[in-house]
Amino acid sequence: MLHEIIDKYYLDKEKDRGRKPQKHFYISQAGKCPRHIFFKFKNVPEKELEPHILRLFEHGDHMHQLIMSALTSTRDVHIVASEVEIPPQELVSGRADAVISDGNQLYVLDIKSMNSIVFRSMEEPKPENVQQLQLYLYYFKISKGILLYVNKDNLQLKEYIFNYDSKKVETLINGMMLLRKQIDTNIIPKRLTSYPSDWQCRYCQYKSVCSMGAPDEMKWNDFKEKIQSR
Repeated sequence: MLHEIIDKYYLDKEKDRGRKPQKHFYISQAGKCPRHIFFKFKNVPEKELEPHILRLFEHGDHMHQLIMSALTSTRDVHIVASEVEIPPQELVSGRADAVISDGNQLYVLDIKSMNSIVFRSMEEPKPENVQQLQLYLYYFKISKGILLYVNKDNLQLKEYIFNYDSKKVETLINGMMLLRKQIDTNIIPKRLTSYPSDWQCRYCQYKSVCSMGAPDEMKWNDFKEKIQSR
């Protein structure tokens, strides 16, 4: 009985969230598949996430709260701001976990949680996480950032400190501007060169839709008819 009630709660919550049309990029989409983002903007029906996956997302939020509680209680660092939005502009929006200070230097803090298998196998930070952090540094005009990884299963931590990389940010912003143009002109981006073995492809909610199309750029209006007729 409770199993069904709880599952329905998470599925209904996700449906309500999914009904909101996307109008701009999110920093969390940095490093993500351009075709996936295009389909998101065009409101292509997604494969429904399993309730236990949605619960895992919420569990990750609780990990963030745990870390922030510890940082708030110590005198070794100062929380300048938490859950802080980047300055408003048209291209992208995002909210950093925190801006902290050690008394000499400001840092943008981004907290990521994962299971033990991924945590133990990770020898360096995930590229998409680094890209997200670089965008935060750019928009907040802060020169240093920290990626803090939390093992959801045993609460072990891994920490990486980065300096602002202007060239990397320029590449990211140019890529988003190109994708914005493709969205506005109804040109579907090409698939990832690592398709279908890329980890994003394996877990993509648009996997079946993407497989119906060509690997290169496509016209959205033509492909939309193919989807609708399926």
